[in-house]
Amino acid sequence: MEKGSAYALALAGIGGTIQAIGGLKSGNAAERQGLAQQAASQDEAGLADYNAAVAELQAADAIARGTEDEQRFRSRVRGAIGAQRAGFAASNIDVNYGTAVDVQADAAFLGELDALTIRSNAAREAWGFKVQGENFTRAGQISRKEGAAFAEAGRANKTASRWGVVSSIVGTAGSMLAAKYGFGG
Repeated sequence: MEKGSAYALALAGIGGTIQAIGGLKSGNAAERQGLAQQAASQDEAGLADYNAAVAELQAADAIARGTEDEQRFRSRVRGAIGAQRAGFAASNIDVNYGTAVDVQADAAFLGELDALTIRSNAAREAWGFKVQGENFTRAGQISRKEGAAFAEAGRANKTASRWGVVSSIVGTAGSMLAAKYGFGG
């Protein structure tokens, strides 16, 4: 074999080795990237879980505030009805008969409607927080699945690059053998 052919074979071998090392490094980097993306997805999922828990607390708070507001309002209505009765009595009107009873009944009825509206508004607010919490929970689940997919893709890329390295080594060796022994030409 002449000196030029030996150099060509040596360069081909070095090139194949460099290509193989690059393929291995690329595969390892793909795996690390997949794992890093999985970790980031897990962090996102953890944040979504936290936000869902906060939304649940906000829903419970909305109900508690609504209940408190409803009770305070009913107390004010009772006070207003008491003031009406006192006013009627001060005017020498029988508070248990006729118009006085009708006015008190209307005040009680309208007060109850407003109290129920307060309760309903609190329930709607709580429902909004519960929906928001469910959205956060779903986002966390999706993020976890994405993370697992990223990690799997990284592992698959690493495996593919290793097979690429094997293919490169076999191809380089075949080319070197062909050049040295004159196969295929």
